[in-house]
Amino acid sequence: MMDHVRDLASVRDATERLLRAATELDNASVSEPSRLPGWNRGHVLAHLARNADALVNVLDGRPMYVSGDARDSDIERDAPRPLAVQLADLRESSARFQEAGAAPADWSRTVELRNGVTDTAARVPFRRWVEVALHHVDLGIGYDLEDLPTEFVTRETHFLAERFGGHEDVPSTGLATDDGQVWTTGGGAVGGPVSVRGPAADLLGWLSGRRDGSALRVEGGTLPTLPSL
Repeated sequence: MMDHVRDLASVRDATERLLRAATELDNASVSEPSRLPGWNRGHVLAHLARNADALVNVLDGRPMYVSGDARDSDIERDAPRPLAVQLADLRESSARFQEAGAAPADWSRTVELRNGVTDTAARVPFRRWVEVALHHVDLGIGYDLEDLPTEFVTRETHFLAERFGGHEDVPSTGLATDDGQVWTTGGGAVGGPVSVRGPAADLLGWLSGRRDGSALRVEGGTLPTLPSL
């Protein structure tokens, strides 16, 4: 069962961690490439700010974004801003998300995200934690997958394993970390069953599209090609 209050606290901590690290940047480094193809660090920071507001929309029963094009254009508009403006926007939008999360509500209700995806309201804070934590890594400023909290790595790996579960293009795949955590994913008719094992950070990196999986050990076939998230 999701504990949205605890997850909101984790979001707050992750956001403060990112903001502290980002204060070491300058205007020039904000315009340098991030680890995400086609995005510089300004794009990542702008996306995080706009995503906070978008999730406020979700909690308030409004569309997450006006449209996909509007989402993309907002990020492009905000990406070139100076560092101080970026950080102030992220701080303020994050505070708005925390305020929306603290409001009395039915957390068992169903909410709608992008592209018709639905979820319970109680999972929204965890989804925000995912955005903040993984995009902190994407900034490429000395915070990596190995630095993520153990609880986060376990929960996000579980979430991604569920997301690819039953996908027709992903063979039946057993996942295991070196410390003994196990999941299953995929289930398509092509290939498999396959076993994929390795360090928790590398397993999460592969599932989230942030590492190529070369550090993982594969038995029963080749490393599956995962659909884009």
